Amino acid sequence: QVHLVESGGGSVQSGGSLRLSCAVSGYTASGYYMGWFRQAPGKEREGVAAIDSDGSAIYADSVKGRFTISKDNAKNTLYLQMNSLKPEDTAMYYCAAGPGYRSGAYCLAAYAMGYWGKGTLVTISP
Repeated sequence: QVHLVESGGGSVQSGGSLRLSCAVSGYTASGYYMGWFRQAPGKEREGVAAIDSDGSAIYADSVKGRFTISKDNAKNTLYLQMNSLKPEDTAMYYCAAGPGYRSGAYCLAAYAMGYWGKGTLVTISP
């Protein structure tokens, strides 16, 4: 059974940084496309960053230049380095994975993912 467990969330001031981690078990992370999603209160879940099956990183426009997604296949762990954080980045952040071959912006769609973690809360104060 596939398990995704996020960690690294917390509360920081605007302009600060956080690094989220997602530990993967039950399958080899290198065989899937994976991504980070977030959901703020009263808003829909949105894709933040993803690594597609070709290993390419894709980012939402709102985080380009500030967030970096990476994957350590040896550790079966997905990361999201978040810099220059803003109050509007406040949300529950979820790690997700999808089987098979997918590339590009498709990997930022929540419906493209088959497995989800329970989330880690990120709160950015002004």
